[in-house]
Amino acid sequence: MYNNIRDYDIRYLDVDFKDELRLSALMSLLEESACASADELGFGYDDIMPKNIGFVIVNWYLEQYRPVKLKEKLTVHTWPMKPRRSATLREFVVYCGDEKVAAGTTRWCLVDLGSFSLLPTSAFFADDKREYNDFRALDFNSWHLPPLEGGEKKYEKLVTVSDYDHYFHCNNTKYADICLDAFSVEELAGRIAEQVQITYVKQCKYGELLEIYRRDDGDESLLEGRVNGEPRVRMKIKFRKI
Repeated sequence: MYNNIRDYDIRYLDVDFKDELRLSALMSLLEESACASADELGFGYDDIMPKNIGFVIVNWYLEQYRPVKLKEKLTVHTWPMKPRRSATLREFVVYCGDEKVAAGTTRWCLVDLGSFSLLPTSAFFADDKREYNDFRALDFNSWHLPPLEGGEKKYEKLVTVSDYDHYFHCNNTKYADICLDAFSVEELAGRIAEQVQITYVKQCKYGELLEIYRRDDGDESLLEGRVNGEPRVRMKIKFRKI
């Protein structure tokens, strides 16, 4: 059974005003582990870049069981599933000591770095002889988030240099911060984002103005980021009082 295991200390820069691990910081740690795992398995950045191919995340689903606090130590377990025709799943389980504090699953696609068009997984994995785990971290397959109907504009963000990654678009973890900026301190105090789902519709480029619309239904919030009315990202968050 393959499993990449890495430890992380929660630093001051990783936490929010509640001294709790920010969602974007959690996602960044999981991606750090994902990249280390891909390097181990032979399909990391250095393996695929010479072929002008890249991996991008198209969907996130995360569950947080309790807040992770400043100076705690996280242990991240991650493994990929066998590549499907158009996407690859990667699983995550997160522990503080022996306590499971979070779990997640992601969908990754291959893209042509010249055109940024989607490629079938066979573009790299055609002769794949690797052995893959057959179990999931979470039993989740409801990846589709429909367009937001209604909603109120709550926030806007100009995409700048600090949002960019080496694919020359807004990094996927940045959207978690941008969408949560559509809430106030008072709305987020005393609550944890218990379930988080993100769908990336289209990349955002430097200089674009991303407008965040939000609709609430009890403890659940639906958000959509748009540029000139065109959807770029959708997010569903279920909160729980703590």
